[in-house]
Amino acid sequence: MKPTDTIAAIATPSGRGGIGVVRISGHELLPFAATLTGKQAGSIQPRRATIADFLAADGAPLDRGLILHFPAPHSFTGDDVLELHGHGGPVVMHALLARCVELGARLAEPGEFSRRAFDNDKIDLAQAEGIADLIEAASAQAARAALRSLTGEFSHAVHALTDGLAELRSLIEATLDFPDEEIDPLADTDIVPRLAGLRAELADLRTRAREGSVLRSGLTVVLAGLPNVGKSSLLNRLAGAERAIVTEIAGTTRDAVRETIQVEGIPLHIIDTAGLRDTEDVVEKLGIERSWREIEQADAILQIVDARTGITPADAAIAHRLPTGIERVVVENKADLAQRETGRSEMHGTVHLTLSAKRGDGVALLHDELLRIAGWSGHGEDALLARARHLEALVDAEARLAVAAAQLDQLELAAEELRLAQDALSRITGEFTADDLLGMIFGKFCIGK
Repeated sequence: MKPTDTIAAIATPSGRGGIGVVRISGHELLPFAATLTGKQAGSIQPRRATIADFLAADGAPLDRGLILHFPAPHSFTGDDVLELHGHGGPVVMHALLARCVELGARLAEPGEFSRRAFDNDKIDLAQAEGIADLIEAASAQAARAALRSLTGEFSHAVHALTDGLAELRSLIEATLDFPDEEIDPLADTDIVPRLAGLRAELADLRTRAREGSVLRSGLTVVLAGLPNVGKSSLLNRLAGAERAIVTEIAGTTRDAVRETIQVEGIPLHIIDTAGLRDTEDVVEKLGIERSWREIEQADAILQIVDARTGITPADAAIAHRLPTGIERVVVENKADLAQRETGRSEMHGTVHLTLSAKRGDGVALLHDELLRIAGWSGHGEDALLARARHLEALVDAEARLAVAAAQLDQLELAAEELRLAQDALSRITGEFTADDLLGMIFGKFCIGK
């Protein structure tokens, strides 16, 4: 990516539509616009839509639409930007894009427009990622959280913390610069309450970011258990539609069936797997092997058992084989047939839910349990859409501040921990970010963004 290049891309989705947009970013683009439209450069006013014919090299019109000019630095990228609003057919859009390339533009790389905005200090890295997250949002709540990141709410919170850390470091270093003064740094300054306040602010920010991370990526939940315990029925109940085949024949489900649902805006990726048992059926055996692979990659496992029999030795054998470190909930299904009340209990540290997938009784308890596993507090209006790297940086900063609090009797060491915490937070907004990481982040954006 060369920042001096003129770049162009189709900014609207592929396919047919009433309107399509080609976006161009570069330096001194008015001559480019004049050649493309045959108009005088002065007739194209900044930030005003001008009707124009878009002309081929021989002067024949390719399309008629609107051209907008956003002069640098008052544009999305910080460079000169042109937008060509034409008819949204793929043939027309690609003809306009090809004409832009003839006039000296090159095809933009994925995320290159946003990368230019970042390089030109129009947005920071968290805001840039907010753009991609807003486009990919799977729910209205996720979209609102992404918009908060895009408009800078996440970045402002991070900057407030880094500024607070800088002030605290300066206070500590000032006390270190005057060691002969007869003062007790901890008793005669507000270092301790300031540090406690920053730790509380950071913990609150991490909570909001963790909830935003759940909104963004959701929770992968695998239904596991013996054949005929009602895994497919539970999937259908959660999905609200007949997504999986349900029969009395054991081994009906041979492969993983996936369905994504939303509970309070949280995407839950539910995976129904083949019944786990010993079998000589080659196809069923392959399905069971795939089931175990899905189980290994889950965020949560719902082990389904038959409420009429309770946990059998075969169920216990499955539980013993389930991976540690992944939260497991035992769902005792078919409560209606067992004539048992629905409810929640805990045994040996494992949550047990009694419900009826067929009738829907007790399924609300399961929704609540999945939200608990996801770490969802129900305060989604404050969530900030966050990525794994954001959470890693926040956890790192929290750990640094905890060490600093424990080392206040050695202020030199505490000051160093504060500096490391500040560096960790600065990685979120991109103030201290390696170039290869930037390439990975922006390379996942849409072309035209």
